[in-house]
Amino acid sequence: MLTVLYDGSCPICAREIAMYRRQTGSKSISWLDVTLIPDGEIPLDLSRETVLARFHVIDIDGTVSTGIAGFFTLWKALPKYRHLAYLLDIPPLLPFLEYGYTLFLYLRPVLQRLALKPSCR
Repeated sequence: MLTVLYDGSCPICAREIAMYRRQTGSKSISWLDVTLIPDGEIPLDLSRETVLARFHVIDIDGTVSTGIAGFFTLWKALPKYRHLAYLLDIPPLLPFLEYGYTLFLYLRPVLQRLALKPSCR
């Protein structure tokens, strides 16, 4: 079974994971909100800080994928995203996509604050 480790305290991450969980094929995936489980229950003895810092997916064989590679692993397990994963998972694109993900991680604290602000009406 594929295992997705995610930061449920991040409003952006929680919304994205909720979207994936509504997809066909998601019931065969184990979804672990790392903010809700004890340290000793985080798979493969990964630290909470490590898992909260980057998206992690553990494949059925125990292989850990992080960042964009983690998203590709997840997308390949979801029929709606499978073609996108195979389309983007080509060597020339990987560094650019990983750079974009790293930029998102840098901006995530600001984006989280914006996501939590009540909308102006």
